Amino acid sequence: MKSKSRYLLAAFLSVAIWGFFSIPLRNLKAFPSEEILYYRIFTSLIVIWLAILLFRRKYLKQDLQYYRSILPRERRIIIWQIVGATVLLTLNWYTFIYAVNNVSLKSAAFAYMVCPLITAFGGFLILKEELSKIKLISLGIALLSILMLATGSFIEVLWSVIIAALYAFYLIIQRKMQHLDKLNVLALQITLAVVMMLPFYIYQHEGFPTGVWFWSHITIIAVVFTVIPLFLSLYALIGIPSSTLGIIIYLNPIIAFAVAVLYFDERISVNQLLAYLILLFAVFLFNWNLIKDIFTFKRK
Repeated sequence: MKSKSRYLLAAFLSVAIWGFFSIPLRNLKAFPSEEILYYRIFTSLIVIWLAILLFRRKYLKQDLQYYRSILPRERRIIIWQIVGATVLLTLNWYTFIYAVNNVSLKSAAFAYMVCPLITAFGGFLILKEELSKIKLISLGIALLSILMLATGSFIEVLWSVIIAALYAFYLIIQRKMQHLDKLNVLALQITLAVVMMLPFYIYQHEGFPTGVWFWSHITIIAVVFTVIPLFLSLYALIGIPSSTLGIIIYLNPIIAFAVAVLYFDERISVNQLLAYLILLFAVFLFNWNLIKDIFTFKRK
């Protein structure tokens, strides 16, 4: 149970960090979404490879040895998994940045309410992960809270579903990749994302930003809101099912919603408050057995 609690803590930390992502993004609202995405990916590439080459070369060598030792068919599967996950992750980043700065904070937060349902259900169908009765009940309660919130703009809901689906299927692919170091996988995905985005960057490039404000926020976004939480979420998938991580993601919109209300002074209705409280209850209900086991272990 000690190891399980470690993976659960990693999942909670990754989601909690992402809940505050709207703050640095809103500070860069004057810049185009594409420009924020380009420099987020480029800076993340430098940060993650520095970390690997300085502190984790042993794991990099182990993964290279593993890749050389497997059959050609298994190599092709890994390559396609990395390519597919990279496309999903890059599109998720862009749609999220665009939603925060051009649609609404609520649409971005709402996306991570839809995402856990897609992740849990996708894990059930694709990965054959079991869902107990209490987990199915919690999903039903979560769906109720989502229906309560889906009373606004259709455009906002559409953006939310797109963002959610992209990240949900990214998590499902990552869950299937169990034999490679998660930070190395993330480094490969970010490297491939740079290769994918470079032609668009060169085509649209008009000038190189030089302001301290821009680069300080891009660095924070790359390190604090990209590399660290992504690594924590991928690490969590080693020890917990994607359906569990998918439900823990529900804490993201709860934090994001609190940031929108308390930090950005967005209005909250009684209906929205009730929906988020129901959602919080669904999160604890879904993870009740795991939480109960952790407290039992601590008492012992």
